[in-house]
Parts: sequence; C-alpha cells; structure tokens
Amino acid sequence: MKSRWWTIAIILGLVVVNYVDRSAISFAASHLRDEFGITTGQYGVISSAFSIGYMLFALLSGPLVDRYGSRRVLIVGMFIWAAATALTPFAGGFIGLILLRILLGAGEAPCFPAATRIASRWLPAHERGKALALIGGVAVSGSLLIGGPILTQLIALVSWKGMFFVLAVAGLIWVVVAYPFLKNSPSEASFVSDKELRYIRAGQTDGEDSGHEEKVDWGEILRNRNLWLVGLGYFAWGFMFWAFMYWLPQYLEHEFGLSIKQVGGFSVAPWAAGVVGALAGGILVDRVYKRTESIRSRFLIIGVALLLAGASIAPILFFPGNLTVALICISAGVGCGFITGGIWWVASIDAAPTQPGTAAGFADACFALSGIVAPSVMGFIVSETGTYDGGFIVMTVLCLIGAAAMLFFTKEPERPANPPVRPGEPEGELATTS
Repeated sequence: MKSRWWTIAIILGLVVVNYVDRSAISFAASHLRDEFGITTGQYGVISSAFSIGYMLFALLSGPLVDRYGSRRVLIVGMFIWAAATALTPFAGGFIGLILLRILLGAGEAPCFPAATRIASRWLPAHERGKALALIGGVAVSGSLLIGGPILTQLIALVSWKGMFFVLAVAGLIWVVVAYPFLKNSPSEASFVSDKELRYIRAGQTDGEDSGHEEKVDWGEILRNRNLWLVGLGYFAWGFMFWAFMYWLPQYLEHEFGLSIKQVGGFSVAPWAAGVVGALAGGILVDRVYKRTESIRSRFLIIGVALLLAGASIAPILFFPGNLTVALICISAGVGCGFITGGIWWVASIDAAPTQPGTAAGFADACFALSGIVAPSVMGFIVSETGTYDGGFIVMTVLCLIGAAAMLFFTKEPERPANPPVRPGEPEGELATTS
C-alpha cells in the first residue's frame, strides 16, 4: 500500500472508533433509564451534552492541530475519550452522564480537523475528494451501519456496561497501531519514498507541506464568506444526522414496537444508504472539479444533495405508522445527505489552505452546534407531542435553507498559487507506484 493511503487508512480506523463510541449511548438508552431513572427529555439533554464539549473543543482543536500537529493532538484526544467511555457505567445519574458526555465530546473533537489537515498534507489536491469522502462520509456512515448490530450484540453478550468497556479498549488499540506510523506530513515520515513525496508535493499549493506548523490567522477565517456558508449548510445537514443518530433506535422501538435486536437490524438501512451516498459524492466531486476546475461546483453539489435530502423526509408525514415508508424515506434522506460527507472538508481546505485544521474546526463546530440543538429539540418535540412529526418538519425546512445558501450565495474563491496536478500530467504516473 502506498504510504499516503496507509496514513488515510489509520484515520479511517479512528473515525470508525469515534462514531461507534458516540452512538453507543443510543442503544443503551433503555438501560440508562432503568439504571439511573433517566426520562425521555433528560436523554435528549444527555445526547446534546456530547456536542457541547465537541463544539467548544472543535474550535480549540483546529488551532491546536495547526500549531502542534495532528499526531500529538489525536493521541491525547483518544486517551480522553477512552477514559470517558470506560467511566460511563459509573456515571451515577443525570449530572454524571452529562459531564462524561461533554468529556467524550472534548476528546473526539480533534478527529476531523486533524483528519482534514492530514489529508491536505499527505495528498495532492486531486485525490482529496475521494479520501475525505471516505473519511467524512463512508467511515462515518459505515461505522453507524456496523455499529447497530455490533453494539446490540455486545449488549447481549457482555451487558450494556461491558459494551462501554470494550469500546474503551478499542480506542487504546488504535493508539498502539497509530503511534509508530501516523505522522503529521510525509516530510516527517522516513518510510515515504522520494518518488511518492515528489508526487504529493507536485499536487499541493504553496506552503501546504512546509515541514512546520503555522500560527493561526483568525481574521482570515472569520472574514471568509464561503466558510460561513459551509457552516450554515453543515448545520442544516447536521440536524438530520444527529437526530437520527440519537433518536432512530428510539423511533423504531417506540413507534413500531420493535425489539432491541430488531432495531439493530432495521437501523442498518439508512446508514447503508449513507455509505452509497458518500461514495457517490466523493467520485462526483472529483470528476466535476476535474472537468470544470470550479471550486464552487463543490458548493452546488452540496446544495442539490441537501435539497434532495429534505424532500426525501417529507413523505413520512403523509404515511404515519408505515414502517416500510419510514425506512425508505429515512434511508433516502440519509443517503442524499451523505453525498456531502467529504465535501465539507474539501471546501474547508479550499477556504484556508494554509490553516486547514482551523478552517475544518470552524466548520466542525457548526456541525457540533446542530448536535447540541437536534437531540434536545427532538426530545422536546417527542415529550410534548408524543410523535416525531415535528422533528421531521424541522429537518426538511433546515435542509431547504442550507440548499438555498449553497446554491445561491456562495462564490468562486481565489485560485490557489499552484494548480493541482491531475492524472495524465507529467508526474501522474507516480500515482500507480508503491
């Protein structure tokens, strides 16, 4: 395997552990209610607490990644989130669960800013769409796809408490694997061949693999119009994503009377659609960019995907109590939403190529904000109305707003200093070498 793709594989493993960990609480929700006396509304608040820690530290972790490098920040973050996961069964009650979920969010927050920076340092520009689609789309939806069956089986085999212990150990195993191989950039890695290093550098803009970390220029970040619009769109998609991640098992269990094992099986469909959508989005964004050389084309793809995602959810409102319709609509909505999975991170790199960690942290904070809002809003709606219909309406409206922002208000940014090398150009044959 080429060194750059081995590095991406390590990050993919990180994302899988990340999302299986954060979704575990949704499958243990009934056990938490029995163990600690948690109400439906309190469960929504507990779910939101994760994103409080995640949002705050996403803003901090981006500059930390740009300043100290991805490797160091990711390893420290993994120790924090493994500890939070292992301590969950000992939370003691509502307040303890809130504090541990905030700590878990803080530990997981560096994941995507660091992954985005690593992709920008280890890959030429024309390979980033596929790689970030794998990281931000396929790995996320894939981890939730396998997470349902794995977590429900772990609960059956080792109890809900044992499930959290197993997940903590999985995080520590990742550290053991990553420690000797994960490097901030190819210039730091002795195992990268000169040929591959030349290929990577030929497809980067000035300063992307400078061999040192950069100071953060918040003015550049906060003045960036496209980055704010990316944040708005990411919030819109994030509401749907977080709502289904935390409430889909509850929705299937209570709305259709499914058992916990049945929930694990039926919850596979939406995340399987997410894998397909993420793969399609990664291929599409690179091909369109290759043909048009338009950075704004990425925003247009996001806009169309959000429009389709919102439209897919609406039919649920007209066929209440129909499990087949619900699964088809939710799967279509999640699948269309995941078309954007890796494009957010490509757009972040384009917005601020000299400080991609900070730009990605800003976008990720907007995504995390939706993670604070969505679970609590869903909990409030379900508690007050007894149905999920209001939540589906909010999802649809937000997706339409995000689509409008991407389609009509983004603009083509300034071109990078050096255009990326594409296959077929002088150094392209190196892509096929080991």
